[in-house]
Amino acid sequence: MSKNYGYFDDAKREYIITDPMTPTKWTNYVGTIDFGGIVDNTGGALLCAGDPSLNRINKYIPQQLDTDFKGATLYLRVKHSNGYSLYSPFFTPCLTPLDSYACHVGLSYQRIVSECAGLKIEATIFVPTESKVEVRDITVTNQSNQPLEVDLIPVVEYSHFEALKQFTNADWVPQTMMSEAINDTPDTLTLLQYPFMRRDGLVNFLTSDRPVDSFESDRKNFLGVTGTWAAPQALTLDSLSNYEARRGDNIGSLLIKLGSITPQQSKRTIVLTGQASRDTYAELIHQFRDHNAVDAAFAGQAKYWDDYLSSYQCETPDANFDAMINVHNPRQCQTTFNWSRYLSLYQLGLGARGLGFRDSSQDSMGVLASIPAKAKELQKKLLSIQKPDGSAMHQFYPATMEANEGDSREEGEKLTYGDDHLWIILAVTAYIRETGDYDYLNESITFYDKNLPLDQREAAPVIDHLERGLHYTKHNCGKHGIPLLGFADWNDTVNLPGDAESFMVASLYGAALLEVIELFDYLGNEAKVAQYQADHADMKKVFNDQGWDGEWYRRYYTADGAPIGSKSNSHGKIYTNGQSWPVIAGFAGEERAQIALDAVEENLNTKFGIKLSTPGYDGYDPNLGGVSTYPPGAKENGGIFLHSNPWIMIANTMVGNGDRAYKYFCQINPAARNKDLDTYEVEPYCFAQNVLGDEHPQFGLGRNSWLSGTSSWTYQAATQYILGVKPSHHGLQIQPCIPRDWKGFTVRRSFRGANYAIKITNQNSSDQTVSHLTVNGEIIPGNTIPIAQPGTQNTIEVTLGAACPEHAVA
Repeated sequence: MSKNYGYFDDAKREYIITDPMTPTKWTNYVGTIDFGGIVDNTGGALLCAGDPSLNRINKYIPQQLDTDFKGATLYLRVKHSNGYSLYSPFFTPCLTPLDSYACHVGLSYQRIVSECAGLKIEATIFVPTESKVEVRDITVTNQSNQPLEVDLIPVVEYSHFEALKQFTNADWVPQTMMSEAINDTPDTLTLLQYPFMRRDGLVNFLTSDRPVDSFESDRKNFLGVTGTWAAPQALTLDSLSNYEARRGDNIGSLLIKLGSITPQQSKRTIVLTGQASRDTYAELIHQFRDHNAVDAAFAGQAKYWDDYLSSYQCETPDANFDAMINVHNPRQCQTTFNWSRYLSLYQLGLGARGLGFRDSSQDSMGVLASIPAKAKELQKKLLSIQKPDGSAMHQFYPATMEANEGDSREEGEKLTYGDDHLWIILAVTAYIRETGDYDYLNESITFYDKNLPLDQREAAPVIDHLERGLHYTKHNCGKHGIPLLGFADWNDTVNLPGDAESFMVASLYGAALLEVIELFDYLGNEAKVAQYQADHADMKKVFNDQGWDGEWYRRYYTADGAPIGSKSNSHGKIYTNGQSWPVIAGFAGEERAQIALDAVEENLNTKFGIKLSTPGYDGYDPNLGGVSTYPPGAKENGGIFLHSNPWIMIANTMVGNGDRAYKYFCQINPAARNKDLDTYEVEPYCFAQNVLGDEHPQFGLGRNSWLSGTSSWTYQAATQYILGVKPSHHGLQIQPCIPRDWKGFTVRRSFRGANYAIKITNQNSSDQTVSHLTVNGEIIPGNTIPIAQPGTQNTIEVTLGAACPEHAVA
């Protein structure tokens, strides 16, 4: 039986970790990519400002042991007549057993509460909104029956701002790193840190609201010749050295002497770590040394999350479903929107990748109900790295807006991904359905050309960007009439040489066509509707003629015309995305859609989720590429790649199988793994990217948590397809496809400035079309709630009574 590591507190919207030695490091995110980063369950932190590759602040090495110091920590020491007792209130790095420990993983904050040596220590770690400072709000309470003399020692280990150089250039980097102590008031001290080249510009800082007895800025001085992070030799002394480092391994360490704390007395300390210009850092520090300002900032952050989450709240018969959809899933969507795949304990933010075109397009779709303006801002950045021919660059760096072709640069020949440019069509049309911002379509945005300055690049309206993407796919097809794969499609690891063809790109093209057809239909452009309907019909015919394998759809054709994802293959016979996307695209007719989805259930489903393909490839094959670098059952080679699971959920709602869609949601709900964490290992409060499949000896092991498209698409699958409250150009469309034993549910939804309280009653378990719809007591024909005036409160009652709708199956 698995060990217990924590529990959900739904009322406080927290997960509470009760054991500091989790199976792997569990993390939370504070702030945004503008300033913020990762805080782990033992107080370690990795902070950056603007770009984790080009402006990193501290050094956090995930590959080191979980018991090591990582990035930042807090020491506590208690003075005795014969010296000091040293403790880590966060458990690491001292590893001295604590009397109690609880890490509250909250909405953009981490609160660690522990007890040791008769003291209770509560540390709340967060980044105030729109500020470039991490706040550690620390309260120490004496729970013993005698006075205790207590010191706090916060420590940060700095990185060179160019993160990769910290690890690759051991000559230049240490010669440039410098620290400087500033007595900014008679009672307080700030320790600045910077590479010499930034001395007069951006500087990092560490400070406190309390007087500082002494400081240390050199790691060697702090640890000593034989010392370790678990027992720094400097902390055996009454004071630190006050050494201002002029080279070497820079740290920031402050000795804050709280003095005597009497029984039941509490003392509060604010520790600030941040970055600002040399001219402005003092103002930022002054602001957050004020306890009232810290309290107001923390309350403001809570208000932000109240507003963010209020855009969609549900109450269903499943409390675990509700907790995930109301709190943890939308919170992960916001985190992934901010960080893409740039900085986590798995994607290390060292410059190999920035923000992905494909990834961020999908991420923007998961936040549209809550922060549509931010989503639009990101989409416009993505459109600006689309190329004039309609294809797209694969990724970009947010600090510079420099874009590149991603891993395809290793290929040397094919530098375009076959799918990137199509995802932005889904994202932009989803934004417009959510907001009604049709003027967006006429906004002019430049195309990307790295050889031209920005003011000389071609520009075109957004709608032209979308249409060029469709044009590119239509005119870049292989000998079977199926769109070319390019370097890869969504499955980055299948890299087929030559003019290989991708049925997923074809399906994504079909889905994008449906969105554009619906948009032009609403705008009254009949010529465009007819044009794109014809394109859709043409691709649908070719797709079915070339793609149907008899029991499921194929996934690829090699340049030589051999199918992949076919019963003729010994490995990789069937691919999940090969079955879900033809349904979503409207290419699969009713019979084939059902047969293909049944094949997924029979061949690919496991108790921990749906595998991406099966059987796994058993040996490296350069003609397949990266997929065969993994052993069978891992990642894309027959692993449970969770990102693809919600697409199967959506497809099942489209054929009316709500029971199966809901089952698939429950299988990958991380909260369901909370009692199986010695197997699962990663955080139970956010979706992982992948779980090892049943061909692997560690079946059920999760990895790559937080930054995954699983979050956006599972949120969409649950809210818009299972619960079936979906934005449309005409209003909120109601099309639930729920488990047959659900008698009903409620949804509170904000949409285009109005609020809707929706009650849905399921009167017939096998009959789930909308049979009766009232809006504020008035009967409305059909299943679409008209758009209400902004600011209004609207009461909606829905009765389900016919067969579950077949959304797009034709």
